[in-house]
Amino acid sequence: MRYAANEAEAEDILQEAFIQAFRKLDTYNNKGPLGGWMRRLTINKALEQYRKNRSLKNTKDGYATTVESTVGDEIFHQLGMEELLLKIQQLPAGYRTIFNLYAIEGYTHKEIAEMLNVAEGTSKSQFSRARNLLINMITEEKKYEHLRLAYARR
Repeated sequence: MRYAANEAEAEDILQEAFIQAFRKLDTYNNKGPLGGWMRRLTINKALEQYRKNRSLKNTKDGYATTVESTVGDEIFHQLGMEELLLKIQQLPAGYRTIFNLYAIEGYTHKEIAEMLNVAEGTSKSQFSRARNLLINMITEEKKYEHLRLAYARR
């Protein structure tokens, strides 16, 4: 779900990953955990889907290219995992893909750049924009929540 725009797309990616795993089971060499091998196949399928649908070069999707935020990473710790996942899914596809690969999967920007065939700087800037966009989404939602609570008390 972290790489997909919706549940149907996530199901398609997962189904394609299982089909590929079945076809390539003979290439699994038992040197690492099967789950890790499957995870890598699934990520690759998600990246393939991303490449088919969109180009990283055009990921602005109407969002401001410079998003300033004074709030640090502590804002992410205030959310539950499901709530954070919902926020990540709201990101444009390019931002979402790079955010997942870097922040969640732990790939370096150099590795991401190689996987997606983009410049390392593109990976860094897309991650930074995704992070700032998430922070802004969360802070705006919290502001709205405070206003809603204040209004409800009247």
